[in-house]
Order: sequence, then C-alpha cells, then structure tokens
Amino acid sequence: MISAKKAKRIAGTTARVIILAAFLLVAVLPLFWIFITSLKGAKELYAIPLIYWPSNPSFDAYKKLFTYSNFGRYFFNSFKVTIIASCGAMVISILSGFALSRMRAIKAKGFLEVLMYFTQTIPSFMLMVPLFTMFSKLKLVDNHGTLIFVYIGTVVAFCTIMSRSFFDRIPVSLEEAAKIDGCNMIQSIVHVVLPTTLPGIAAIFCFAFINIWNELFLSVMLINKATKYTVPVALNSFISKAGVSWDLMSAGIVVALLPTMIVFGIGQKYIVAGLTDGGVKG
Repeated sequence: MISAKKAKRIAGTTARVIILAAFLLVAVLPLFWIFITSLKGAKELYAIPLIYWPSNPSFDAYKKLFTYSNFGRYFFNSFKVTIIASCGAMVISILSGFALSRMRAIKAKGFLEVLMYFTQTIPSFMLMVPLFTMFSKLKLVDNHGTLIFVYIGTVVAFCTIMSRSFFDRIPVSLEEAAKIDGCNMIQSIVHVVLPTTLPGIAAIFCFAFINIWNELFLSVMLINKATKYTVPVALNSFISKAGVSWDLMSAGIVVALLPTMIVFGIGQKYIVAGLTDGGVKG
C-alpha cells in the first residue's frame, strides 16, 4: 500500500511534469513549425490540408536566402552593430555601475537609480518619432553608427543596474587592501574588482547582445537602404503587398536564432543571476 504522504508527493511531481511538458510544447512547437516550413517546397507551403512533414525536405530556401536575398550581408551588418553596441554598453555600464556602487556620498544617486528604472518602462516605439526627427535633421539616417549609438542608449540603463548589483556584492575591503599594497584606484579596479565580477560582465554582455540582436522598431525606422539592413529589417522586408515569402522568412528566422541561442546557451546562468540580482541591492 502506498501511504497518503507518498501518494500526494507522486501526484505533485506528476502535476509539475505535466505543466512543464505543456510549457515546453508551447515554446518548442512554433520553432519546430518554422524549421519544417523552411524545408518545404513551393507547393507544400500552401497545400490544404496542411503538410506536417515535407515529403522531400530541401534546403533550397537557405540557398536562395544567401544567394538572391543577400542575407549574408544583412547577417554581417547585424553582427557588427550588435557586437560594437554590446561592448560599448558593457564598458559604459561597468564604469557607471561602479560609480553608483562605490560613490555613496553622491546626493543624486537615488534619483539616478530611480531614473534608470523609469527608462525601462518606456516602450521603444514611443521613441521612434523624436529620434527619427532628430537624426533626419542631422542627416544621420541609414548610418550604422547612429544605430549603434541608439542601441547603447536603450540598454545601458538596465546594464548599469545589473553592473551596480554585482559591484555591491564585492567587499570594499578588497580595494582597500589593494591600495595598501600600492595600487591606485584604477589598478585596484582592473586587477581586483573586474576579475571578481567576470560572471557579471558576461551577464551584461549577453543581455545587451540578445536585446540588440532582436530589436526591430528602431532599426526599421533608422535604416532604409537595402545594403544597410540588419537581420530584423531584412526579415521584415520579406513581407510585401503581394504576400509573405514564407520559405525565405522561415529560413531567415532559423538562421537569425542561431547567434542568440549560442549566446544564451553559453551565458544563461550569468543572465539569470544578473536579472535576479539586478533588482536587489546586495
């Protein structure tokens, strides 16, 4: 006979497994369908009833994506913009996060922190009109430098909050000990503080990379020339008045997911730690 306590534990475990399996199905099924769609031929794309697995899987959509659609160029543009903007946001957030964590005598510190939290509540599409008006007057539209500058501005506030939380967890006594050994402030930061916060720095970079890589609204607004397209803009261009190029769209989505999957797979534990600690003063 199974005791009531053991039966209750088994029922609870079974319920959790079922719930997690349902969430997994909801998350994976769209990705599976996109991948299957990218392998279908032209006739199978619009077949009724739906074809759940192509009779002759083909990678023609991927070949067409990189030959006729110039997706390789768009991928390079997106990668360049994302890497530079992520590194820039990481450096700025490290400096500002350290200042917020260590310089406690600043009277405006509390106001600055509240202001940074407030910026996270502003949807990006609300910034589109003022940003486009400003950069068009400055003749800086269709410029990757402009896009990098805007992207840094959109992620640096939350990256600073994450950075500050990691610096708060490092005892000031380590820096004081380094100063006693003859290090100045810069040397103590470089040789003592930063090596201790490498997981936090990785979390900041991963957070910035994923958010910048997937951003659409600002890039569509600021980039109009086809040669300057980033991946989200290129995917958006597959939607036309004549319809949607589902084969190219699906293949492009699969390719576009690879960098974020790699970055998230490598840095997921750092991202979770950064997001958890970012809202809590350690």
